[in-house]
Order: sequence, then C-alpha cells, then structure tokens
Amino acid sequence: MTASFDLGRTRDTVQLRVPAALRADPSGEPEQTTAPRQPEPQEPAPAQAERKGGRDRYLDLLRALALARVILYHNFGWFWLPLVFPSMGVMFALAGSLMARSLSRPALGVIRGRLRRLLPPMWLFGAVLIALQILDGWGPLSEGHPTWWWSKLAFWILPLSTPPYGEDLTGFQHVEPTWATQIIVPLWYLRAYLWYVLLSPLLLRALRRFPVATLSAPPAMVIVMNAFFVDQEFVYSRVWETANDFATFGACWILGMAHQEGLLKKIPQYVLPSVAPLIMVAGLWYLQTRPVDPTVATDIEAWPIAQALWSFGFVAILLHVSPSWDRWPRPLERWNGLISLLNSRAVSIYLWHQVALVVAIPLIDPLWSVPFFYDNLQWLLASQWFTLLVSIPLLGLLVLTFGWVEDVAAKRSPRLFPYPRRSRGRRRAAD
Repeated sequence: MTASFDLGRTRDTVQLRVPAALRADPSGEPEQTTAPRQPEPQEPAPAQAERKGGRDRYLDLLRALALARVILYHNFGWFWLPLVFPSMGVMFALAGSLMARSLSRPALGVIRGRLRRLLPPMWLFGAVLIALQILDGWGPLSEGHPTWWWSKLAFWILPLSTPPYGEDLTGFQHVEPTWATQIIVPLWYLRAYLWYVLLSPLLLRALRRFPVATLSAPPAMVIVMNAFFVDQEFVYSRVWETANDFATFGACWILGMAHQEGLLKKIPQYVLPSVAPLIMVAGLWYLQTRPVDPTVATDIEAWPIAQALWSFGFVAILLHVSPSWDRWPRPLERWNGLISLLNSRAVSIYLWHQVALVVAIPLIDPLWSVPFFYDNLQWLLASQWFTLLVSIPLLGLLVLTFGWVEDVAAKRSPRLFPYPRRSRGRRRAAD
C-alpha cells in the first residue's frame, strides 16, 4: 500500500506601514494618542496560535519527503523504505492536523471544502483512466454482471469504496495487461482520506472529551481485526478493506488533530519520547514473528498491525519534535521552491506518479533493439534508476497537463507551473 493527500499554498505577504492614528487595538477601537497605554501582561500562546493563518514549513517539509518516499518505494520496492520513513502515516497525520485547524469553522462547510479539493483531481484522473481501459477492452460485459459494473462506477464519483478497474486487460503494445491494476494503487489513500474527513467532526469531539480512549481505539481495532478475524470469509470484502485501512492509520490522523489542538503539549515532555519507541519496537517485533519466506525480506506494508504500531510511534516522535517553522532555516531556504511546488501539486503528483512509472517501461524497452545500447549499456537499461530517471520528466509533464485542476478546485486562477517567485522590491516596500 502506499499512498494523502491536503495541500498547502505558498503566499508571500508584504507588511504595510500604517499611521499610528489609524491603528486599532485588539478590541477594534482606535489607539489613543493622548496617553500611551501601559502594556498588559500576556500569557504565552501555543505555537499554533502564534502563526494564525501562516504556513508551517516543518509540515510542508514532511509532506514533500512523504511524496518523494512514495515514488521511490513504488519504483524500487525497497522493503526498508517504509521503516525509514512511514510516509502514509505521516501524510494522514498532516491531513488530520489541517482538518482540526479548519474545524474552528462550521463542520459542514469544512467537509464540503475538503471534498471540493479532493474530488475534482480524482474525477479527471478517473476520466482518463476509464477511457483508456475501455479502449483496452474493459466494459460492462468484462465482469459478467453489467448492472453491477455500472453501479460500481459511482465509486469513481465518491470513493467510499475502491473504484472499479480492469484487473486483466488485453494490454496496449509493450504495456503489461495489469497496467490498470498498477495505476490504481494510490486510490486506497483517497478512499481512507474521504472517510477520515467525513468522521473528523466526531473524532475531534471525542478527542477533546476522551483523548486517551480516542487515540487508543484505532490500534485496538486493527489488532482485533487482524489477530482474530483474519481467516474469515469477509476479510476480502469492500467493508473489511475500508475498515482495515481506517484502523491502520486512524491513530496517525488523530495524533495530527491532537497536535493541532495542543494536547500533546500538555503531556510531560519525557512521555512521548519514552513511550513511542516502545510502540515502534512492538510493531517491529510483530513483523519479525510473521510466518514468511526467510529468504525474502518482510515488507511492513503487508502487515497492518506492524504498520499501524510503527507509524503511530514514528509520527508521535515527529510531532513531538515539531519546531513549527514559520520561516525556513537557512540550510533549507534553497529548497523552498521545490518543496512549495510539491505541496501545491501534492494530489496530482500522488495520483499520476504510477502512470509515469508504468509508461516509462515501454519507452525504455525499444532501446534494447538499438545495437549501441544493447552492446554497451545493458546495465543502464536494466537499472531501476534509469526507469526513475525516465519517469520523473513524464510525471512533470502529467502534472503540468492535469495539475491545474487543483487550482480550480481551490477556487484559484489555474496555473500551469506554480513555482513560487520572489517578490521584487519587497525590502523597499517594507522600508
């Protein structure tokens, strides 16, 4: 499984000089000029409150790293990548934090806004994918149940369950018959994300009243489901699939909400660094006890209990360390453009990266017929690094072609390349 997506936008602000007579105090009244007011003592505010409406660059960095890790994992399949950086847990935690921040407004409007940002990019992705599958022979008769085929297409409109796809197609020239199965891999994330968004008002209310029970419920749920019911017939049903993904990363989503609410700050500073590693060790122990082929490395993403515990502990440490940057530290300033671009097109990158990886293979295969490449560069053609090198510009082209829908969904003017530009004369305007 892989993976998100909530996506931030970069805004440059210019501080304007306002005459003293026109300044207003927090109550909204003009400031008195006859006698200076004595400053009143103020209570220290949490980091989240200090940056009202601002970008948390630390969270932006985590989201960019998570996207990069997803692409690397799908290309190389390295089993240790989800251990080094469990990107799906991180992405759900970031989304939960942003959702809790938004729920200071009426819940119905927040949910509608989240769906508006999520669904249009998926609809465009689905329209292209369904058209390609139909051209490759997929249709109502391919599964033997025409009525059920048409009804399942509704999941491409609202992904409450996995949208339908052709598992075994004819295959375009040089493309494997399982190309659609490979491309739809990221859709599980959107399905889980949708359920988290719909249930977030209830989760936030429960978190405020019963924080420990609410945070413990998803890990307990995934342990019960996968330890006691894994051999039942309904395990591979749509309901089981959705509930299992929800339980696996539910604690990460709730951790993100707790971070935004400031609940983690109320815990003694030594608790999370002490408990989180123990939870990760428990997940790693469970992973090592699974009955698998000893000659093959065990992938944590194949075992929900291990993945849930490892992701929970990892995310807890990341949020505990969270420095809440409103500006980039100097060593990271040079990466501002790339990280901002990844965040502003996160949904498109996540949806289309598998397409780029699948298309890269038939583009490389003809080179085997070129004598020079066959005689001298077989090592390059067989290298997964070369596949990644070819897929990156393909992904850039796909995002350039389809990424504008994220701007439309956010009610902004469409941009082909939302790379942040430096504002000229900013220093002069601030003087």
